[in-house]
Amino acid sequence: MGDRWHVEVDRSVCIGSAMCVNAAPEGFRLDTARQSHPVDAEADANEKVLAAAEGCPVEAITITLLGSGEVVFPPED
Repeated sequence: MGDRWHVEVDRSVCIGSAMCVNAAPEGFRLDTARQSHPVDAEADANEKVLAAAEGCPVEAITITLLGSGEVVFPPED
């Protein structure tokens, strides 16, 4: 079994660019206020979801490993 992630969008940072929805339509949705949110806060590790987080122009998406809380994205300095 592969890694499981906790995916979170900081809605105070999200600008509603929809780049995450375009990169991973199965992973993100925009609400009526054009704010992004994950379809499922807990998900299997997924290259498209990671690409969406990496492509977010304001780095509003955080991915951590379920259980340990180890940060997957954004990388720690």
